[in-house]
Amino acid sequence: MKEVSFADLKLNRQLLNAVAALGYEQPTEIQRKCIPVILSGQQVIGIAQTGTGKTAAYLLPILMNVKFAAGIEPRALILAPTKELVVQIAGHARQLAVHTDLRILALYGGIGPKSQIEVLQQGVDVVVATPGRFMELYLKGELPTKQIKTLVLDEADRMMDMGFMPQLRKIFEVIPHKRQNLLFSATFPEKVERLAAEFLVFPVRIEVSPPATPASQVTQVLYQVPNLKSKINFLEYLLGQPEFSRVLIFTRTKENADNVFKFIERKKLGPVRVIHSNKGQNSRINAVNEFKTGALRVLVSTDVTARGIDVTQVSHVINFDVPIVYEDYVHRIGRTGRAFQTGTAITLATEAEIYHIRKIESLIREQIPVKKLPAQVVIAETPKEEKLAMAREIDRQKKKEDPLYKGAFHDKKND
Repeated sequence: MKEVSFADLKLNRQLLNAVAALGYEQPTEIQRKCIPVILSGQQVIGIAQTGTGKTAAYLLPILMNVKFAAGIEPRALILAPTKELVVQIAGHARQLAVHTDLRILALYGGIGPKSQIEVLQQGVDVVVATPGRFMELYLKGELPTKQIKTLVLDEADRMMDMGFMPQLRKIFEVIPHKRQNLLFSATFPEKVERLAAEFLVFPVRIEVSPPATPASQVTQVLYQVPNLKSKINFLEYLLGQPEFSRVLIFTRTKENADNVFKFIERKKLGPVRVIHSNKGQNSRINAVNEFKTGALRVLVSTDVTARGIDVTQVSHVINFDVPIVYEDYVHRIGRTGRAFQTGTAITLATEAEIYHIRKIESLIREQIPVKKLPAQVVIAETPKEEKLAMAREIDRQKKKEDPLYKGAFHDKKND
């Protein structure tokens, strides 16, 4: 069977040149399947993980349909749940539209609206926005919607998790009813299904690799580590290996993110930066950009920021903590092995976290291979407090699985 090329997908010369300059040789599966359907004007539900090339799967046909700058009112609207994602999608769109005169604008909160309003007044063709900032500027009378012919909801599962449904309903009311709707999601739970039923008309459902399965180019490894201090010792050992050239470390809490960052900085294993929801918007965007350009060796992040990081050539993802929102495991490790690159995802789990590992394995429908800790790693004694916290957590898990389980703590009234 002949390999499908981007030229076979009926894209114009400007877009083909941009695609070639970005080093994309062949379209990915989601691009092959989506681009012709979107170009033909149909509505689409695209179920694809991060790292499959889904952003270009909708951007290329949208840029093809919008073609060139015209008038001052936007003709395509892309909604995404977070500022990081909006910045990233707009950046991607600009790269693909580099040989056109199309005007692309990112709209997000966290900064004053004045500069964004000024750009809108000069005229834009494609708007990428968070739902909140979009409605804010619309209500100010600064965002004309009558010419919007295409609406994209990206990371729809995340939008539902973050409670955006009421805002989305308002947006659907203020943009033209006659439009092409495209919905993209890494997973397709009931909430997303309900959203799709509400605003898509006879959509074509395009699914690549079953929902919530890790990208196949990622090698996964699990290490069982007894406690926090031993995790830190193991981290020091890993970062001592030269092949760990561009490393993304995920933690479950801001506190752990800050502590890991300080440790790496103190041991001079960086350059390193940390991002989480307490960090300002600009600081987060700058950190991701530094990581992208290779100025940083290590970026430490919480799950809140996990989905907004689009970096090629991440050599390793390290899950310092096991995520308890199980889909986040897929999103975290999808940062390595993106679009034909290979990478390794290493997860460190204490005894209390193995429960979550089993749940993740049933979600991804595979077992994560377990490796023994290298002999060089110093295993620290577990402090009494941490030991107790883990025992309580294991107790809680057993009760959750078996409501009749009495547990080690049930009769101690003064814990």
